[in-house]
Amino acid sequence: MVQRNHATISHARQMRSALTIAEKALWEELRAKRFAGVKFTRQVPIGPYVADFAARRHRLVIELDGGQHALDVERDAVRTAFLESQGFRVIRFWNSEVLANMAGVLTVIAEALKEPPLPIPPPMGGR
Repeated sequence: MVQRNHATISHARQMRSALTIAEKALWEELRAKRFAGVKFTRQVPIGPYVADFAARRHRLVIELDGGQHALDVERDAVRTAFLESQGFRVIRFWNSEVLANMAGVLTVIAEALKEPPLPIPPPMGGR
């Protein structure tokens, strides 16, 4: 289990009020259990990162990437590895993909929801 980081929580709150156009569009499809009856949350703090969207019960994270992510592939790989180490599956879409092909994006999300969640790792430390 990851410790709560107050700086990350504060950052997530700020990000919720500054969604990109693609994030707003996808959020309209996912919010209030509108999509497949699944509860999604936006701008979710997970460890030192803020996931764009998460279905916690299904252990699924959805990340939307803009052009800046093409330049920082390694950083995204580290982020994805961390989220997976916490038991989350991560799927990524380009912002342009969400805006141009929402139906296709939702199909991929629906397929991901059918897969069983990753096992939750055991807590570090302990007895």
